Amino acid sequence: MGSPNLLRRLLLAALLGAATVPTAVAQSAAPIRIGLIAPLSGGSADFGTSVRNGATLAVTEINAVGGYLGRPLELVVRDDKADPATGRAVAEDLVKVEQVAFTIGFCNTGVALRALEIFETARHLLMVPCSQGTAVTARTPPAQSYVFRIAPADHMNARFLVREVVERRNLRRVAILADRTGYGDGGVKDLTAELARRQIEPVFVGRFDLGVRDLTALLQEARAAGAEAVINYTVGPEQAAAVKSRAALGWRVPYFAPWPLSFSSVLKDAGPAALEGTLMAQSIIQDGAHERRASFLASYTRLHPTERPIGSLMAAAQSYDAVHLMLRALFQTRGNTSGPALKAALEDLKDPYRGVVSTFDRPFSKDDHDAFSDRMIWLGEWRGGRIVYHYPGDARLSAVLRRKGD
Repeated sequence: MGSPNLLRRLLLAALLGAATVPTAVAQSAAPIRIGLIAPLSGGSADFGTSVRNGATLAVTEINAVGGYLGRPLELVVRDDKADPATGRAVAEDLVKVEQVAFTIGFCNTGVALRALEIFETARHLLMVPCSQGTAVTARTPPAQSYVFRIAPADHMNARFLVREVVERRNLRRVAILADRTGYGDGGVKDLTAELARRQIEPVFVGRFDLGVRDLTALLQEARAAGAEAVINYTVGPEQAAAVKSRAALGWRVPYFAPWPLSFSSVLKDAGPAALEGTLMAQSIIQDGAHERRASFLASYTRLHPTERPIGSLMAAAQSYDAVHLMLRALFQTRGNTSGPALKAALEDLKDPYRGVVSTFDRPFSKDDHDAFSDRMIWLGEWRGGRIVYHYPGDARLSAVLRRKGD
């Protein structure tokens, strides 16, 4: 955890609670091998690297105080390159060849969807710390599924953004932009469904391929359609292309996006002027208002001093919290790493985990494998090259970590 002393106390308490674990298990030094899949190269490497680094920090801290009953945790890392075929191949490698205890992974929705069958068929526990596509935890009913997620689902992001645009700002002429990937497909579906619930149709829907460097033409069409707000579902490089095109047009239309707009690569590519005032859904915003969060940020910077600013704070914090949630599941199963045992433990976690992103108190159930609720999302804004809380009241509330049931 953020403080080694605090982690030592908490793990000691957990060890005392597991005092009846057989001595042979307690004395075993065999590592618990954890699969980790993330895009570590290509256009999604900014948040994939943050996933790996957040998980590495958690494993380093846990091992420093004895791991799980003397058994160190060990990450077995694979690069999916943000490519669906590669993602499926490395999933098969980790599950069937490496036979890791469980897997933490996936950032890109299209990559995750291509690989889910591997985990479900093998009854292998997958914890998703990054990919937000609604379908990731909806393809298989939770009661039968071995896929869990510790990230806001896109149907929550869509609800959050549409409420902000339509209900708080009373803007009804909404344009949607989205890339031609599984992530973009899901975003369009979720946004149009939320608008339809309010008897609104988007005035324009524009799709584009990954790799596009100029979105001027699509933005001109949105402006010609009378758009009062733009919501763009895509990853970092294409978010940068969109905000640069918007700035070049001189069109100061309110611009909203899910979390990829917050990546540090977008700031580097687009520059602070083009990003100024743009808004995005966030699960965590960097501040010093809460000791747990401040401690994590300090520890992360010490372990990864060259990653400044953090490629994706959300991805790093959520993967860090994912490792700690899985550790608590291991204590509850008394070291049983079978998929059914870990699934049952996650669906009925006994003790709250006071994490970096939130306090996770019974985050999952047999009918719900998403750890987040709408209440755990904040509206972030790019201001002067930094992401801040758009609403001052949220900055004050951030000192109290929101729980799913709040």
